[in-house]
Amino acid sequence: MFRPSAVRMKIGIIVAGALMGGGIASGISAQTPGPSAGPSASAEPKVMVDSLAPAEMEETIRTLKSNFVDPNALKDQEINRATLEGLLTRLHGGAILLPGKTTNAEPPAPFYSEVLGNHIGYARIGSLSPDNLGALDKARSDFAAKKIDALVIDLRATSSSDFNLAAEVTKRFVPKGKTLWTLRKTAAHQDRAFTNDRDPVFHGTTIVLVDGETSGPAEAMAAALKAHDQALLIGQPSAGRAVEYADFPLTSGKILRVAVGEVIGPNGVSLFPDGVKPDLPVELPLAQKHQIFLQSAQRGLTAFVFETERPHFNEAALIAGTNPEIEIRQQRRGPEESVHDSVLQRAVDVITSLAIFQKH
Repeated sequence: MFRPSAVRMKIGIIVAGALMGGGIASGISAQTPGPSAGPSASAEPKVMVDSLAPAEMEETIRTLKSNFVDPNALKDQEINRATLEGLLTRLHGGAILLPGKTTNAEPPAPFYSEVLGNHIGYARIGSLSPDNLGALDKARSDFAAKKIDALVIDLRATSSSDFNLAAEVTKRFVPKGKTLWTLRKTAAHQDRAFTNDRDPVFHGTTIVLVDGETSGPAEAMAAALKAHDQALLIGQPSAGRAVEYADFPLTSGKILRVAVGEVIGPNGVSLFPDGVKPDLPVELPLAQKHQIFLQSAQRGLTAFVFETERPHFNEAALIAGTNPEIEIRQQRRGPEESVHDSVLQRAVDVITSLAIFQKH
């Protein structure tokens, strides 16, 4: 029986060993102080500001106003601008100033599915929409007919504000009766719990792929799957935007978008602003991922995951006066030939290793 918690422990030991092997020297180097350039150059402004007591902050501002070379830079209006700029930075995406309502919204990301290696179902959820939810159910039926025993749920193209649809997707993979997450609105004294009221439709090995573009309700989905011991997470930390926003129009027409609710995972921990951390970190440049997602619609994913065996120079080629290794390199022209989805490849490797382990 597949137990993600046990696999996480094994993976954790391996990853910890790798980090210890390659990270100690760099850690020592990073802690070695360089030549001093004076207090103002060596100290981080945020660290120093955070160390000030309230009275010291007032004293610092008064001193700046009285002595700084450019008095105009410290007028009340400029101080207010600096305050707002600092707040928007410190709130980690919890408050966003927008130029106004825009009609040029990004097109929704499509759903995509495929069978990898004859037994692994792959489902890229895309945007959270009723159409994509229907496509997921159809793909799941197809997977069942093909006796798929492992599933990769790709949330690397999933960002939305619809927690209801996110819950409907998650219910298909989490045990019935479990709390998926809670949407907490502290100012309104409201907690809304999302609970699974249906039986899951898949019970096999499940891997979830996440990265910095996994945002909002998709982060809640990943946290629920991980917390209920149903899936391993592979990739990079999510965006840390698992919040519900409300828009407040300003008199100028601009919009202040404010996080008014935060997602609390099943373990009682808020997902804002740190997001969801993968069990197995794997890097993939965003531009490369976008290229793979775009081309997979025409070419499929196999070419980006499984390496095909290349022809080698042999005796027959020597007699014929040809070199298949050179010929195949000449045929493979264009940057797309070198693109490889290392995150999905790692998921396939984990599933393959588990299958081998379970057979013994």
